[in-house]
Amino acid sequence: MSSFVVVGAGPVGRETARLLGEDGHDVVLTSRSVGSNALRNVRAVQADATDASELSRVCRGADAIFMCAMAAYHRWPTDFFPIVDGTVRAAETVGAKLIVLGNLYGYGENADSPLRSGLPLDPTSRKGTARTIMWQRALRADVPAIEVRSSDYLGQGAISYFSLVALPSIIEGKPTAFIGNLDAAHAWAFTKDVARTLVAASRYTGEWGRAFHVPSQYASPRQLIWKAAAMLRREVSEIRSYSTAEMEALGMHELIEMSYLFERPLLVDSSDAETLLGVKASSLEEMIADTLRDHL
Repeated sequence: MSSFVVVGAGPVGRETARLLGEDGHDVVLTSRSVGSNALRNVRAVQADATDASELSRVCRGADAIFMCAMAAYHRWPTDFFPIVDGTVRAAETVGAKLIVLGNLYGYGENADSPLRSGLPLDPTSRKGTARTIMWQRALRADVPAIEVRSSDYLGQGAISYFSLVALPSIIEGKPTAFIGNLDAAHAWAFTKDVARTLVAASRYTGEWGRAFHVPSQYASPRQLIWKAAAMLRREVSEIRSYSTAEMEALGMHELIEMSYLFERPLLVDSSDAETLLGVKASSLEEMIADTLRDHL
């Protein structure tokens, strides 16, 4: 049995803690507002990851720390760095390995698709720059580090462009709008698959200081909207794409910056994770059903 700390109690963090606990490990799930917990072998401990001393006390004896915490989306360039710095210092203090939950933003707009985990990071956005710097700081730590990079989430409780922009209209059976090219293939990652990849990465016996991509399924925004509507038995009379002017008028400034992700096909090479970690993507239908669980 090993001891683990999961920093961040969102859908991925909780599922990661659950998987570790079900495997018989001693797990601490921590965040500033961790809330109640009934997971097997998992203790919920309230702590602030930006306070390295406080987090170090929570992590004492840990074999590995999973950095799954999330900053407010519009404050990534300011609020994420103290979180990752506190987590890195805690890992160094207790001598724990570090597994960082990341995403694809760091590759930038000019990266060729499919994205490979060995591609150099070349961010073209503020958020991509923030994510790149976070990984660089983890990589410079005095403990081994791995980053697990995920595409856009599907899954219960997941906060994503799909859940924020399209899903409310689908549920209400109203005309639905999304961003970018509605017919461009896009990689979608299931929150439970993300957690499985994190847990598998923590057991990786090869050389650390590298990244893995979460195995994903593909659907264009239009296909995803149709499939979700059909599962909900809703009629979607219209599907269209927001213009930049509309997004500006609606205050979707954060989406404008990252809309390039949906302008052309976004494909992800996850063969390393599949071969070396043994993780496979769940079916798209399972991902959608879990996303809609509260509405079915």
